[in-house]
Amino acid sequence: SCLTRRSRGRNYEAELQKFRPEPFLVEFGEYHPLKPIMVTDTKTRRGARKGSTSSSSSSSSVPTDPLSSMLDGTDPLSMFAAASASERDKEEDPLGPDFEPWSSKRGEILARFTTTEKLSINLFMGSDKGKAPSPGSAVSEKVRTRLEELDDLEEGSQRELLNLSQQDYANRIEELNQSLKEAWAADQKVKALKIVIQCAKLLSDTSVIQFYPSKFVLITDILDTFGRLVYERIWTMCSDPRPLPDGFTVDDVNDTAKETCLNWFFKIASIRELLPRLYVEAAILKCNRFLSKTGIQEILPRLTAMIRGIGDPLVAAYARAYLFFINWIQFECGVGMEVAPQLKDNLNRNFFDLLGTFRQISGENVQNQLVLQRVEVPEYLTLYSPAINWILQCIAYRAPESLLTEMMERCKTLGNNALLLNSVMRAFRPEFVAARATDFIAMIKDCDEAGFPKHLLFGSLGRSLACADPPESERLTILNEAWKVVTKVRSPQDYINCAEIWVEFTCRHFTKREVNTILADIIKHMTPDRAFEDAYPQLQSAIRKILLYFHNFSVLFSIERFLPFLDMFQKDSVRVEVCRSITDVFLKNQVEPTRDPVILNAMLHICKTMHDSVNALTLEDEKRSLALLIIGFIRMVSFGRDFEQQLSFCVEARATFCNLEPVLVQLIHTVNQLAMETRKVMKGNHSRKTAAFVRACAAYSFITIPSLSNIFSRLNLYLLSGQVALANQCLSQADAFLKAAVSILPEVPRSISVEGKFRSSENFLLDFINNFLATLLVVPDHPEHGVLYLVRGLLNMVQDYTWEDNSDAKVRVYTSALPLLAAMSQETYLYSIPKMDSNETLYGGDPKFLSEINKLCETLIGQILDHLKALSKDEQSIRRQGALAFSLFGVVLAHGDLRNNKLSQLSVNLWNLSHKHGYCETRMSVRTLECIKHQAQQHDMTHLTDVVQRLALQSRT
Repeated sequence: SCLTRRSRGRNYEAELQKFRPEPFLVEFGEYHPLKPIMVTDTKTRRGARKGSTSSSSSSSSVPTDPLSSMLDGTDPLSMFAAASASERDKEEDPLGPDFEPWSSKRGEILARFTTTEKLSINLFMGSDKGKAPSPGSAVSEKVRTRLEELDDLEEGSQRELLNLSQQDYANRIEELNQSLKEAWAADQKVKALKIVIQCAKLLSDTSVIQFYPSKFVLITDILDTFGRLVYERIWTMCSDPRPLPDGFTVDDVNDTAKETCLNWFFKIASIRELLPRLYVEAAILKCNRFLSKTGIQEILPRLTAMIRGIGDPLVAAYARAYLFFINWIQFECGVGMEVAPQLKDNLNRNFFDLLGTFRQISGENVQNQLVLQRVEVPEYLTLYSPAINWILQCIAYRAPESLLTEMMERCKTLGNNALLLNSVMRAFRPEFVAARATDFIAMIKDCDEAGFPKHLLFGSLGRSLACADPPESERLTILNEAWKVVTKVRSPQDYINCAEIWVEFTCRHFTKREVNTILADIIKHMTPDRAFEDAYPQLQSAIRKILLYFHNFSVLFSIERFLPFLDMFQKDSVRVEVCRSITDVFLKNQVEPTRDPVILNAMLHICKTMHDSVNALTLEDEKRSLALLIIGFIRMVSFGRDFEQQLSFCVEARATFCNLEPVLVQLIHTVNQLAMETRKVMKGNHSRKTAAFVRACAAYSFITIPSLSNIFSRLNLYLLSGQVALANQCLSQADAFLKAAVSILPEVPRSISVEGKFRSSENFLLDFINNFLATLLVVPDHPEHGVLYLVRGLLNMVQDYTWEDNSDAKVRVYTSALPLLAAMSQETYLYSIPKMDSNETLYGGDPKFLSEINKLCETLIGQILDHLKALSKDEQSIRRQGALAFSLFGVVLAHGDLRNNKLSQLSVNLWNLSHKHGYCETRMSVRTLECIKHQAQQHDMTHLTDVVQRLALQSRT
């Protein structure tokens, strides 16, 4: 029996109208699919009398989707995360996000202040001959025994570690920190105190002075650990029978805890040396909370006075910094807020004491020490920066402007000390500094440059001005004054460190003219001796700042020195990273497509730089990332109705980006879209010119596609380009594309790489062939190649292709081809292309044409049935047989005229074969039968009633 000869006639328009869903008016009322459902939750009251039917009902709007609770943060994980974040914020940043904690500075200090000199650790660890008193001994006996142990500490044996590298030193300090914790856990409190005292003594050693700030950070970690352990121990003693509240007072502390706390302060007060006594008492200063409401206020002046006894100004500065750190904890904990003004006054007096020590820097002792260690004064002054910056940050935090003004006056009194002035500008609020920028410039001019270079001062000023705006009338004067100093800096590294800071100020407040001047000056300074090679981070920072303020790329690329500035990025990885950042900002901010030649030329240059960085060693992810950026740029190029110019751009882009396949694919898509837009815009006008342009677009695609390595990219683009050519009535070009696609089918490998994994190519190939078959319905036969030459050519390739073992792919293609042949036999095709004749018009139902379709159909059905007969060896084969038989049954049912007895019998046989072994999905079978019964109710399909009665459901037994 023949499918085409017996295919039923189709009136596609009538079928469409028949199966179009009927409109139905729905009364929603209060209902809406996105509105939460009101759920009534009825609960019996717990206190109801026995037998009572009383209940309480509550209505609540609850989302039916359990995941939707995530949106309002009420799910358990969100609540837990919020609670954790709240606790963490409370612990780490109770002062507010505008206060930078000491912990954030720690890493920077350790990384900045390093040394290659050998370091040493001197420890005087006493013997453990002291015995703990019996539980019943008097308090005075306890104190005396512990004081004897403390004396033993200072009279004990000496342990010295020499020739330590910086890393070894840090490791040894960490070991001491661990030893402190272990001693404390083992209830060896005196040993723990010995460790802390000996570590504090190390802070008096300035033999390797450039390492001192890092040493301070490492040692104070141990002091912080000790202070925390003591505080937690006393807190625990107060927690019986119930924990202390967060806002506890002295009245809430029991006598035992007070006695223990007082005992710790007595032991520390007996330490003989000033520096360890000061540091260890400061470490447990927080414990004063257990003893007195005003203890902090009373102790601060004494500790401040103790620091005056430290002879080395650097050691004294860091001792004051630690005192500021410890006292700031009082504010963090909310302790003594009623005495907060007095605390800040004490801290201010401490700072003013610090100012008085600056004259020691020029004294004989310090100068001799610098000569001995071969350290220059500017380098020595930078050692003070962390301490002074921290102190000033604490003082300036939310301070009134009157205090900040007083600080400025103190600086002037000291002769505009450059070190102090630098810290003031970095610690004070940017708004305060910006409002007085002219005053600060005058102070900078008066500073002595010998000790602290002025360009560093202008760098600090520039950082503030990047965050806050000075008065508009002063901005140009500020820039000119700053640049006079910056441009005279001889060291390229010092120059660029300062210059890149002022790039942001210039971009923020001025035009491309001033920015161009800055860039030209940077190029002038950094080009000699290729100094730019050591300044890539600063140069990249300058680019980022320019991109932050210049979103109009026509203006940006018209800056004369911008592209020469990019040329300084000679290192491949850095140059590509810069180009990536420029392209990324361009794509985010260029809203409308552009044809601006300034933008196009510059972006082509930038994208070419990215493209040319690709080589054999480039990772696939990197290639994909670069390709996406370049594709984004190509999509932003539009010449409007100047289609020839657009095509010329694509030709240039193809030559420029030939090594990135995704870019070539995008260009082919762009050209095909261009061809379609041309026809749409012209609307038949200038038909010869339009046809010539479309042929040029087709030629572009035909030349470009073979250069692609991905076989499926080539197949799909040949098909797409053929469809575009058909839509534009370019039959010879369409024919060439489709024949090219058929000719490369044998090149499809049996497996392909998908996201780094090898997968069978079979499903990808079948998807392509089905799309190809759908296109062939509208392709007219070539007069010189015979009837259905493209269909035959495709099927021949499928026949000769080497499919996988035990594969049904070839038969599935044959099954897919049958609906195409049935559609070709109709008087009117399901779809067609305007202004182009398909085979329905060329053959007009010619019997010879239908005969050719009939023969091809018979051949395909015969091969399918032969394949079905061969599938009966094992369970897997039987499953495949049932699936293929059911698929062919569906094709016969949809496209065949089942009034023909042989065709009707074939459909019944296929149904029975698919259900013979019970592997067919029952639900699908039931739905199919229901569909056939529904069709049988139509007046022209009543013959299906007989067929459906012969179709029985079978189950596997």
